[in-house]
Amino acid sequence: MNNLMSDGFGLMLLGMGFVFTFLCLLIVSTTYMSKLINRYFPEAAPVAKKTMAAPSAGATSTSASATDPKIAAAITAAIHQHRNR
Repeated sequence: MNNLMSDGFGLMLLGMGFVFTFLCLLIVSTTYMSKLINRYFPEAAPVAKKTMAAPSAGATSTSASATDPKIAAAITAAIHQHRNR
């Protein structure tokens, strides 16, 4: 029985050692790949959006005039259908 327990314990340590080694290697490789990607393919700087011209005195809010009525109706119908489930 003692031999069986020592074999089981040795197998457990071997398996945990392989998993630990694999996870350490995975951390090192992903860190290295991340540094390579950031070095050779840097993220583009965000481009500032152009501001819209001021609305005329008779116009409503810019968010209401920018939304297409068909899209607003589709969104409203989707929300209504989702709530009625």
